[in-house]
Amino acid sequence: MEVTIDKNSGYCFGVEFAIKMAEDEMEVSEKLYCLGDIVHNDMEVKRLSEKGLVVIDREQLQELTDCKVLIRAHGEPPETYRTAIENNIELIDASCPVVLKLQHRVKTAFDKMEREQGQIVIYGKKGHAEVIGLTGQTLEKAIVVMEDKDLDKVDYSRPVTLFSQTTKSTKGFYELKSKIEDRIKAEKGDLSEVDFNANDSICRQVSNREPQLQRFSNENDVILFVSGKKSSNGRALYQVCLAENSRSYFVENETEIDPSWFSPEDKVGICGATSTPMWLMERVMHHIQSLEQGMVLEN
Repeated sequence: MEVTIDKNSGYCFGVEFAIKMAEDEMEVSEKLYCLGDIVHNDMEVKRLSEKGLVVIDREQLQELTDCKVLIRAHGEPPETYRTAIENNIELIDASCPVVLKLQHRVKTAFDKMEREQGQIVIYGKKGHAEVIGLTGQTLEKAIVVMEDKDLDKVDYSRPVTLFSQTTKSTKGFYELKSKIEDRIKAEKGDLSEVDFNANDSICRQVSNREPQLQRFSNENDVILFVSGKKSSNGRALYQVCLAENSRSYFVENETEIDPSWFSPEDKVGICGATSTPMWLMERVMHHIQSLEQGMVLEN
């Protein structure tokens, strides 16, 4: 059995940067809090908690004073920064530069839409950390859409400006864009730039992984996609693999692997989400290699 890890998988720049900031800060600070899981991977969260990173939620943040709190790559709404000032909290800001730029774009577009009685629509998962940061730029007026039924929340007689959560599927974004265009045409009879402005704000480091994973999935007999179950990026990228290779399996770690998935002659590819650490994919690889040794002994 030949086992390969996809060289393009693993942490994106933003997540890698946030984890390094956390590890560096924990070397010099007695205690470091993190607002939400630093990454949507339970095993990495556990590893960092054992080093001293304490995960808190927004309610707990209100109660903290005179301490250090890490803002993860997903970014935060303006109210988090106001709370930090009021409570004398030092923020270790690891917001991804791509997310920060998008927050600024959303805020600028929102101010324009307010003047023109328009709406900001965000393609993303309601309640996702990044989406909370984005809707915070719009005084919580942005409309978050994920499924067709969510489109009913939009008033198509008014101007619409569309953005996307940075980790969403490119295909999904353009399908949504087309549906909004159709609804505006049905409402107004035609479509102009005044009516609709669509902004593909998906991170290219994320979107480029789709064609890379398509190739990787076709190059291997079996695909093991390693990701935390909370990761929306993981679920989306796994579907890319599954569409290309029906022998694709989603696992959180090596304990979920079923030996019956493999044959001795298989080429096995291991890949993961932007929130999947390389050490975890390597652990999965070593586990498969131990299974292979067992197959040889049995034969």
